[in-house]
Amino acid sequence: MQKDYYSILGVQKNASADEIKKAFHKLAHKYHPDKAGGDADKFKEASEAYSVLGDQKKRAEYDTYGQTFGGGGNGAGGFGGFSGAQGFDFSQFQDMFQGAGFDFGDIFSGAGGAARTRRGRDISIDLELTFKESIFGVTRRVLITKVGACDTCRGSGGKPGAKLNQCKNCNGAGKVHETMQSFFGAVTTVQPCKVCHGTGKIPEEKCATCRGEGVLRKQEEISIAVPPGIDRGEMIRMSGSGEAVQGGHPGDLYVKIHIAADKRFTKDGINIITDLSVKLTDAILGKEYTVPTLDGDEEVTIAPGVSHGETLRIKNKGVPTRAGKRGDLFVRVNIVLPTKLSKTVKGLVEKLREEGV
Repeated sequence: MQKDYYSILGVQKNASADEIKKAFHKLAHKYHPDKAGGDADKFKEASEAYSVLGDQKKRAEYDTYGQTFGGGGNGAGGFGGFSGAQGFDFSQFQDMFQGAGFDFGDIFSGAGGAARTRRGRDISIDLELTFKESIFGVTRRVLITKVGACDTCRGSGGKPGAKLNQCKNCNGAGKVHETMQSFFGAVTTVQPCKVCHGTGKIPEEKCATCRGEGVLRKQEEISIAVPPGIDRGEMIRMSGSGEAVQGGHPGDLYVKIHIAADKRFTKDGINIITDLSVKLTDAILGKEYTVPTLDGDEEVTIAPGVSHGETLRIKNKGVPTRAGKRGDLFVRVNIVLPTKLSKTVKGLVEKLREEGV
């Protein structure tokens, strides 16, 4: 029986190409065999399904005949010819897996390929801003605990001034060739040496602070520059500010933005909206009102006969833009009706009614 590739990827038969791609990315990330809890068989199955459904021609053949007829000799049910007739390009997934600490070079690099550079773990933090800080931007300094390079040995793992000897495990090359069996057959990979961490050198004396690890868990103060006009839920990526790893590059720091609600203002694109309560008599006769803005108070004129819900515009009091300009502040008029009327006021209102007001 032919496999149901749509069911394997968890999509409908009328799914768009983008939906199919996203579904495969999710499954590949979940089942990648190099990841803890990965499943090589399910990874292979998902890859096989995507090799067909991700190709417009093969998908049409599969929908019509239940199989494909291009390359590899295995049809849609096979797994051969991925880089040839199947036209499957694994390079497109490298960015997706680097954040998890591995990439496809671990499996598919040839014997002559370069060793993959080790990379530290990505970390994330939450940062809460006031509404005003989110509009104008702010620089915050935060103290976080993470794995960082040892300050004593500067990440080398050796005692300062200690002699460095050639690593015997890799003969000073910093990398080793490893052959392993995978669902693609025997694959030779080039990996950083685990003894010298890719440096090719071993210090005669270990650093007393980090015990030769080159890294240790410590507190570090980080400066975060928040750009103007940032929205709630946005992420700021700080390259190289994640956790360190000996002989490799540090990961990234991701800062998720939270914005405290402001009772006076809301943001609408590059504009800001605020409400202004106006008495009924002022709405009828008109009056000057003081309106709060993020730059200080501003005077606005309530014209006689203003309508409930009408908006007044104060230019250049909104969100700063990259072009050096600013949005506007829109003042929404809310006419407040009195809840209790004296006999005198009722009499006056009756006269207004009689005049058709």
